[in-house]
Amino acid sequence: MSLVQETDYGTKKSLSEKMVTLTIDGMQVTVPEGTSIMRAAMEMGTAIPKLCATDMLEAFGSCRICLVEIEGRAGTPASCTTPVAPGIVVHTQSDRLHRLRKGVMELYISDHPLDCLTCSANGDCELQDMAGAVGLREVRYGMDNLSHFDKNSELYMEKDESNPYFTYEPSKCIVCNRCVRACEEVQGTFALTIMGRGFDSRVSAGIAEPFLESECVSCGACVQACPTATLNEKAVIEIGTPDHSVVTTCAYCGVGCSFKAEMSGSKLVRMVPWKDGKANEGHSCVKGRFAFGYATHNDRIVKPMIRSKITDPWKEVSWEEAIGYAASELTRIQQKYGRDSVGGITSSRCTNEETYLVQKLIRGGFGNNNVDTCARVCHSPTGYGLSVTLGTSAGTQDFASVDYSDVILVIGANPTDGHPVFGSRMKARIRAGAKLIVADPRRIDMVKSPHVKADYHLQLKPGSNVAFVNAMAHVVVTEGLIDEAYVRERCDLGDFESWARFIADERHSPEASEQYTGVPAAQLREAARLYATGGNAAIYYGLGVTEHSQGSTMVMGMANLAMATGNIGHVGAGVNPLRGQNNVQGSCDMGSFPHELPGYRHVSDDATREMFENLWGRPLSSEPGLRIPNMLDEAIGGRFKGIYIQGEDIVQSDPDAQHVAAGLEAMECVVIQDLFINETAKYAHVFLPGSSFLEKDGTFTNAERRISRVRKVMAPLAGYADWETTLLLAKALGFEMEYSHPSEIMDEIAALTPTFAGVSFNKLDEIGSVQWPCNDDAPNGTPMMHVDRFVRGKGKFMLTQYVPTEERTSSKFPLVLTTGRILAHYNVGAQTRRTENTAWHPEDVLEIHPFDAEVRGVKDGDLIAIESRVGEVSLRAKVTERIQPGVVYTTFHHPVTGINVITTEFSDWATNCPEYKVTAVQIRKTNGPTYWQEKFAEEDISLTRILQAAE
Repeated sequence: MSLVQETDYGTKKSLSEKMVTLTIDGMQVTVPEGTSIMRAAMEMGTAIPKLCATDMLEAFGSCRICLVEIEGRAGTPASCTTPVAPGIVVHTQSDRLHRLRKGVMELYISDHPLDCLTCSANGDCELQDMAGAVGLREVRYGMDNLSHFDKNSELYMEKDESNPYFTYEPSKCIVCNRCVRACEEVQGTFALTIMGRGFDSRVSAGIAEPFLESECVSCGACVQACPTATLNEKAVIEIGTPDHSVVTTCAYCGVGCSFKAEMSGSKLVRMVPWKDGKANEGHSCVKGRFAFGYATHNDRIVKPMIRSKITDPWKEVSWEEAIGYAASELTRIQQKYGRDSVGGITSSRCTNEETYLVQKLIRGGFGNNNVDTCARVCHSPTGYGLSVTLGTSAGTQDFASVDYSDVILVIGANPTDGHPVFGSRMKARIRAGAKLIVADPRRIDMVKSPHVKADYHLQLKPGSNVAFVNAMAHVVVTEGLIDEAYVRERCDLGDFESWARFIADERHSPEASEQYTGVPAAQLREAARLYATGGNAAIYYGLGVTEHSQGSTMVMGMANLAMATGNIGHVGAGVNPLRGQNNVQGSCDMGSFPHELPGYRHVSDDATREMFENLWGRPLSSEPGLRIPNMLDEAIGGRFKGIYIQGEDIVQSDPDAQHVAAGLEAMECVVIQDLFINETAKYAHVFLPGSSFLEKDGTFTNAERRISRVRKVMAPLAGYADWETTLLLAKALGFEMEYSHPSEIMDEIAALTPTFAGVSFNKLDEIGSVQWPCNDDAPNGTPMMHVDRFVRGKGKFMLTQYVPTEERTSSKFPLVLTTGRILAHYNVGAQTRRTENTAWHPEDVLEIHPFDAEVRGVKDGDLIAIESRVGEVSLRAKVTERIQPGVVYTTFHHPVTGINVITTEFSDWATNCPEYKVTAVQIRKTNGPTYWQEKFAEEDISLTRILQAAE
């Protein structure tokens, strides 16, 4: 096994369809018009020396190493900035070019420390490689004069080690600008700059700030672009350069970035974004790039544990004993309380194959449909709303579609924090001229950041989404902005006419809706006109849409708006959910809902059920099972007694944490399969060690329906991958499932699921990734849905009546709490809190507007209590104008915060998705933590303390 090598062509690929033929070093080559000479040479196998050039960035032409000669032209132009032309004859080697390149390289080396043998980039340094490529063997000048690497020189700068993941060593900088350009062009943060002029020039993070204190978001683009050891990972400095690598898929958010996991022996050194990854195209964020240390953290539980009561200490046992105990308890419960007294929860952090096995175990082994997944509490309204209107439960476009959007509507999503790699792509499109509408209670970074400014920030009140989208649609209908030809051809006209009459009613006008939304009517009208008439218009949305009591209604409202304006089925448009977890789309696809088998087919359909029964060899129930909230309610009622939870922490992540804890506490057997002791595991009787994404084979499906390979990088620390653990439990329950590799599980999925019919590990290994549907009609996948017709046939307009939430503010609870995520952390923080990401976000804080803070005597940094009608927690205040008056905001990444102690039981009318985004609260200054926070803190114990307690 060796390092996966990627060719760097020096400059970006031209998209022109016109071809040009030229001659390079006596050989003819034909390339698209606009291609650089450097890239054309590389495509025929000739590598021209370079330092400032890389195919991730626009050509710059500063290093003067890539000089070439062109017959009939004077001088020696830079090959990176010189485009090809028909019939030209190029020479990449000559005595003159050799002298020039060697002389330029000699100047670079004259101001560079010659410590190659001890340098952390030795063997992985482009400067070193290029010195060899141009034949430099000695340096004639510069070593005894003024230099940047001489510690006695006034130009010398100390190494910056403030960033937890990489160092900046100015003495090794050649001022190629690649890091600055990567920060601008790839990431779009503009955090780096060149300070000084001439010989005084140096890269700086802001105005000579340390990296940790600057606007740098630690995406790693600068480190990846650096051709020397100026910017280098601390892991490489400590461990050494890697010797082999495996391409796999990130296990954080729903973007699904591809990475090369680069190893030294059995130790993971670094994660390098893979340029051929279709979701990320060589870019990354701080989590995927650097925050992988949790996989080998000391808190990992690597041995099974059992206990009779949750008040007992854990006891380490063998795998055989743990599996046997879990199976016997679940069997006992079913024999005593009935077949429906047990169930399970699949994980959106696990692979498609593992999720498929869990729902198969529950349906075939438990004999019921009591299976649910975390999508219940995030994007279940997406599945319902898009299925009803368009006919499929997923987004309509691929990520690349945004490159062609003229108008982008972002609602209830924070791409730069929640989906940062896609957020960077979106910002690039906005910088290129696309118009942006942001509908959000907070002033997220997309509203205004370097070189990006929203044309409209519609700062609507939490809970008013449906009133907002109805008002947008009202403008479209009453001002004659409907795409009539599209609607007539593609949609059900009867449904459309009913909807148009409904939405044209004056009660849906921006003026009438302003009392609910808080958005000025004139501003909303202008935004609606822009969306309807501005060209290709795309909607991107997140949990700020779905996690409401009218989440499903809002999804249908957005589909109505997109259909009415003809913005589905072509590039640059669509209705696009930004999925939260890495495999939340896949967990839904695999049949993790209690009413649906894999492929979104209802359990009551006899033909579908018969197909599964024939292959599984078990009768299947035709009755939908229990959702997560129903399981907990039934447990408190004494009728649900056992649960198998794979990779989910429902006590921290689900609403009304006290109710969740009470439900688990009422059960007689809670089986947890996870990496760490989390809040849910505190109520468990059996703990089965889980495996990280680095320890398994399988697939993930991202937010654009892209199925990508997950490849094993290291052996499972606990001995088994998650899919193998599920097989052990199934066998102990008498439902033996025979698979020797996850590829065989995918083959079964493909045999049973029409949208996956053409998917196999061999195909994914061959072409990289595919987007479902992938079948005979689309053998290489489907980047864009609903191109010629909607999956359901005719698009269905739905009436979307605005119904205010039952969660209302009052004199006792006058503020509205809404929640979200932050860049440095992921979901409940189980992974990122065990990495250096805590340097940026060590605790959850409550954002509060200065007016609301002043009224309550709260100052920035004060410890405050926040109380709702169901509970109370305390955290520190952050006084900021990012949030509007009357609204407060926090994240949920730290268990000690316990913010879901105070979120309520209200949920979406169709799917039970919790209404996290609207909780009426009051705040006051306090002196300490609440009872529940003290309880969480006391029980947040490490593996060491667990074992000490057991002893």
